[in-house]
Amino acid sequence: MSTDVDARSGRTAAWAYSEAFVPEDEVLLRARERAAELGCQASSPGTGALLQVVAASLGARAVVEVGTGTGVAALWLLRGMPADGVLTTIDAELEHQRAAKRAFAEAGIPPARTRTIPGRPADVLPRLTDGAYDLVLVGSDPHAYPEYVEAGLRLLRPGGVLAVDGALHGGRVPDPARRDEVTTVVRDVGRSLRADERVLSALAPSGDGLLLAVRR
Repeated sequence: MSTDVDARSGRTAAWAYSEAFVPEDEVLLRARERAAELGCQASSPGTGALLQVVAASLGARAVVEVGTGTGVAALWLLRGMPADGVLTTIDAELEHQRAAKRAFAEAGIPPARTRTIPGRPADVLPRLTDGAYDLVLVGSDPHAYPEYVEAGLRLLRPGGVLAVDGALHGGRVPDPARRDEVTTVVRDVGRSLRADERVLSALAPSGDGLLLAVRR
């Protein structure tokens, strides 16, 4: 029994250590504070650092983000992208995008590097060009994850990466007894991508779970 407790304690400590492994600067911390004030979700530091590495490894010059929030994930992505990379970020909440633009300005990011589009992602995503993007991040409205994931796969070039934040949904997804609507939707998205022959997928435990799928 004590061995199991020790193992769980060790895993918790390892998770906390990995989350803090790449520290956030003042710009990110202020963006995170605004997210708390506005009541919107923000990617964890560990998730952000992983997204930065993915963007850098891809040399991602064209990125789409579904769910701008206050710009926390966007800042991480932009720091991993080449200097000429452009992030297209979509959010239905204008107040969120105003906060994100403030964070971009504080970080010294040139306005030409970001394209903030207000509106429902379901309305905006169909207007984007198929096969034109290196990375698509889905990070808002879990109810709509199936629609956003399918749109993201359509937008990716071969070798591009789809990332789904919150793929563990507060730790509920691994528990088969959890069958509420949102948990079921998020769980099914993971299973669908795992079985999808168009992609290779993996689930990283960073933050609240980051599901990654590379387009074949």
